[in-house]
Amino acid sequence: MIKDFRTPDCPDRFDADLCIVGAGPAGLTIAAEFANTRWKVCVLESGGLRSERASQALSEGESVGPCTLDPGISRLRAFGGAARLWGGGCIPLSSLEMVARDWVPDSGWPIGWNELAPYYARASKACRIEPHGIEDGSFVLPGADGRASPFRNLDNRTFRISPVDYGSTHLDLLRGAPNLELLLHANLMRLDVTEDASAVRGAEIGSLDGRRGMVSARFFVLAAGGLENARLLLLSDGVARNGLGNDRDLVGRYFMDHPRCGLGTLHGGELDRLARGYARPVDHAPARAHRQLSLSDQAQRTHRLLAARAWPFAVERPSPQGVQSLRSLRASLRRPVDPGDESPRVERALLDALARDLPARFPVPAPHPGPGRLALSTLRHGGQLLHAGCRRLARRPTVATDRIEMVGYFEQAPSRDSRVGLSDQQDALGLRKVKVDWRLGELDKASLRTAADLMARDVATHFRCEFEPADWLRDAGATPPVHGTAHHMGTTRMAASPANGVVDPQCRVHGVDNLYVAGSSVFPTGGWSFPTLTVVALATRLADELHVRMGMVTTLVTSWPSGMA
Repeated sequence: MIKDFRTPDCPDRFDADLCIVGAGPAGLTIAAEFANTRWKVCVLESGGLRSERASQALSEGESVGPCTLDPGISRLRAFGGAARLWGGGCIPLSSLEMVARDWVPDSGWPIGWNELAPYYARASKACRIEPHGIEDGSFVLPGADGRASPFRNLDNRTFRISPVDYGSTHLDLLRGAPNLELLLHANLMRLDVTEDASAVRGAEIGSLDGRRGMVSARFFVLAAGGLENARLLLLSDGVARNGLGNDRDLVGRYFMDHPRCGLGTLHGGELDRLARGYARPVDHAPARAHRQLSLSDQAQRTHRLLAARAWPFAVERPSPQGVQSLRSLRASLRRPVDPGDESPRVERALLDALARDLPARFPVPAPHPGPGRLALSTLRHGGQLLHAGCRRLARRPTVATDRIEMVGYFEQAPSRDSRVGLSDQQDALGLRKVKVDWRLGELDKASLRTAADLMARDVATHFRCEFEPADWLRDAGATPPVHGTAHHMGTTRMAASPANGVVDPQCRVHGVDNLYVAGSSVFPTGGWSFPTLTVVALATRLADELHVRMGMVTTLVTSWPSGMA
């Protein structure tokens, strides 16, 4: 069942066994695991089924750290969450990325890779990637020898592209399962807790048009993203004055992203072979696969480095007129955008902002003269298209590669000083906005520089290219010009002890019996791996935990807070 909290006929009080805050990959995975069971589940979504400017404005906040990260353009408030924009990249963490490394302070997960492996298998099914197998840090690539590679310092790690559209895939399930309820435009204002803050009694919700309400449940899961999970805990300060779960001042700390920056340019040599092996898919059925040039475990141990990968952006030579015309024709025939639908404009603006530092594969075409003239131009240059098609059949790029722009993506070490907090500014709901202080430490900077040099030169040597380093790599005193990748991690980190983290190994908030956190905010470390597959795996594991606990707990902790009666 789907309801819109803004509508007059929507009630303002709800009772459930489980309340999930956030309808992104984590929240929807948990909801799906409870579909058609005897447990009533209420899923709260801040936005609507499509992106809207007013809801999106609630994501705005401050960026005060030395590394800029605009919270307003790095997440999305709508059904499906930021996964509406994702490229679909899925890859498991490696075991090295999860263990304690003596050169990485505060590293190490309280659960091991083998414990997560069966949930990776279930997550792969949920993301529609099976039957491809999973190995340590990679999907299995048919015909490949595991992660072995011909490079000195690099491994081959393979990720798959999930075809799941989180903006639509789960809608039928939510409409059809009688025990699931999705509440749109229902923003969590704060969590109401017992007098000793040992349990949550209800979730106070509000809409932008001024409606207020309450959801009562036996268990609660925050699944609102790596920034918002921490913000919501800090906003819930009615009893716990420093914020819920924040007795040790850890909520919001250890914020991590995957910093990226340009490494330089490769010229000459075997550029097409490099592009064919690493810049484009190497397997297609049933989910596309891409190999990644990943810093090997041995190189990380030898040089005491953080995890890293390099992506070769293949930049084409000037395209023949026929290829340009065909590309423009295909673009012109795409389904027209409804002028009354804000969603494409909101999402396009976010994508453009997040990718503004990345190189383009080919120049943006000039405004086209219309489908008719483009079709004629395409036909007129049929010979060029035939040549391009032959290149594709030979597994070569459609247009020859002019150069390769190397971009590095890096693990960030956990640090207390990199954090998320509350701004003094308020949003349209009257709540304090998020404030991000994203910082890279000396280990990050040193590791980034060394890893960048090792990766770029390894690739250049193997493919017989000339490597032209980026300016910052030439200058030993320069600061790397990093950008974020919107992989927000670590702000409610997992640890066996409340002295070291916000949630326990079952993702339950330390000291709060019925409150859990789902998503990348629980990651103690993030490696370089895309986080979504691990998010779905952990959410599946959490759903199993909740199934067990909900079968054991029968007493509902409910008492309407004062002012809500």
